[in-house]
Amino acid sequence: MADTLYLSLWYPNLRLAGLADKLMAVLGEFAAHGGEARVYAATVWPVSWSEAPVFQRVWGRGERGAEPVQAVEEALELLHDDYAYEFQIGWSLWEHEAGSGLPPHGQESDREATGFDSRWVREPRLVRVTGYGPLFDDGAYEQDGHIRVDFGSDAPFLEEGVELDSVAARHVEENVRQLVELTGAVEKGSGATARLLWSELGESLAQRLAARLGVGN
Repeated sequence: MADTLYLSLWYPNLRLAGLADKLMAVLGEFAAHGGEARVYAATVWPVSWSEAPVFQRVWGRGERGAEPVQAVEEALELLHDDYAYEFQIGWSLWEHEAGSGLPPHGQESDREATGFDSRWVREPRLVRVTGYGPLFDDGAYEQDGHIRVDFGSDAPFLEEGVELDSVAARHVEENVRQLVELTGAVEKGSGATARLLWSELGESLAQRLAARLGVGN
């Protein structure tokens, strides 16, 4: 069953004024690791997730997007201890699709050995990068991290509904490598002293992947 995958990052003695630099560093790593260079949207949440946003702006995909510096500076003009600052940025992974035909414009496709009725496509997804004020949602940063990256469904890293032949295994491996490289880069680039890759249901992606590859082999 698909699960939601997160990366939490913590920084020693982080002051609220230093959150902007950390967010810019994290967002800036996506372009080198399968993602986009520009931010799609930003949202500022007051007090808790149940409240209505006090700021929201959608710039768009590709060249219409905002540079990370611009997006962070604009959103963090409303700097408060009990606010959370969420940014959406594009990131592409290989995903399996049933059915024939050409991929949508702007997407890469690999139909090698997959048969006429299926294909592998590099699908863009929006990843959420959220910076937490220390008082937001009763100090949620202690559990979720000063910065949390929401990757969405972990399905591309497992593809549990697909026969794990050599082609499928190669694409899953590429997705996992891209994830590992990105998480390492954002940890190093932003100066995090602790990181945790975790899932909503509490299951270990590494253990599920090892079990998946064991079945395939």
